[in-house]
Amino acid sequence: METINVALIGQGFMGRSHSNAWGQVNKFFKPPIRAVMHTVFGLPEEKPTPEEFARNWGWLHASTDWQAVVRSPEIGLVDVVTPNYMHAPVAIAALEAGKHVACEKPLAGTLADARAMAEAARKAPGKTFVWFNYRRCPAVALAHQLVKQGRIGEIRHVRAVYLQDWANESVPLVWRFDKNLAGSGAHGDLNAHIIDMTRFVTGQEITEVVGAIAETFIKKRKRLVGTGGETLGAGTAGEEMGDVTVDDTVLFLARFSGGAVASFEAARQATGNQNRNQFEINGTKGALKFDFERMNELQYYDATLPRAVQGWTTIMCTHGPDHPYVANWWPDAHIIGYEHGFVNEAYDILRVIAGQEPVVPIPDFEDAYQTQRVLEAALISAAERRPVRIDEVW
Repeated sequence: METINVALIGQGFMGRSHSNAWGQVNKFFKPPIRAVMHTVFGLPEEKPTPEEFARNWGWLHASTDWQAVVRSPEIGLVDVVTPNYMHAPVAIAALEAGKHVACEKPLAGTLADARAMAEAARKAPGKTFVWFNYRRCPAVALAHQLVKQGRIGEIRHVRAVYLQDWANESVPLVWRFDKNLAGSGAHGDLNAHIIDMTRFVTGQEITEVVGAIAETFIKKRKRLVGTGGETLGAGTAGEEMGDVTVDDTVLFLARFSGGAVASFEAARQATGNQNRNQFEINGTKGALKFDFERMNELQYYDATLPRAVQGWTTIMCTHGPDHPYVANWWPDAHIIGYEHGFVNEAYDILRVIAGQEPVVPIPDFEDAYQTQRVLEAALISAAERRPVRIDEVW
């Protein structure tokens, strides 16, 4: 069977998630091309070191020179998991070198970088992919299928929230709180996911941000001292304070191309919510609800039934023959977790590289650029306190 050598650019939390995915995909699926975990890139000051990371996660080689890695003739697929400000230079260099490129979300820290990445992808021979991994939850993929089948009718309302509570005052000034490194805060980190997910499930585009509000509650945080500093999120919190330059929360109202109205909320200080990635979609014939904290379940309301027996039905989305991806995992109701979405996406990436259709549509750079335009429109709306049509934002 043909193989493809994968290079991972970056370590950290996403580096672990992606390493697990590339290590598992050949075992649980039968991809048309098998992934080979060839090289991981990291900075020499990172802990663990790139060599230690490679040994622990099964990469054959480690490097501290990403330019050399993406140009190497041995590499076929470059997977970018760096902080957001590095997405564009790495991805564009890899595309210019003729590689396939997968990139973490959001596509970039800024709209200009995202535009440059999409333009580079249009000119390049390689295929591109963005890790909006929540599309790969079987429950979310089923919601997409039900909408496509017309089961909930004409969509009228979309509500989406992504709530976390980790970013209290004790958290130091890591890169996620620096606009130069992250681009935005909860907005790019969390709203990006629910924008993509609702675009995917509804099959529609967001046409206008009607209004938005952004707030930073904690204006200053303790700077990190020691090896790695704020860029890597390494070291320990010192006494010197630094400015937080991104949002803690962004809320906005929007319109979809099919006429639905929508609300979106991203927050990192929503006490009591660890990872509540949630949507509710109401149509003329029914409705759907999903909550990632119960990721194996989809709530479905069938309004075509007699009123006396209408009610929310909980679907356990673990039936191997009936629900996307599940047949490759465990028996019915032997639930899957967060990491499985990444493995499912790795499988779809390999299918597309081989010229096959993915199990579930997978965003490329052009698709992810559309999500970036919505992100930008919401920031403009919050700053200027006005509606912003998406066709204003390029």
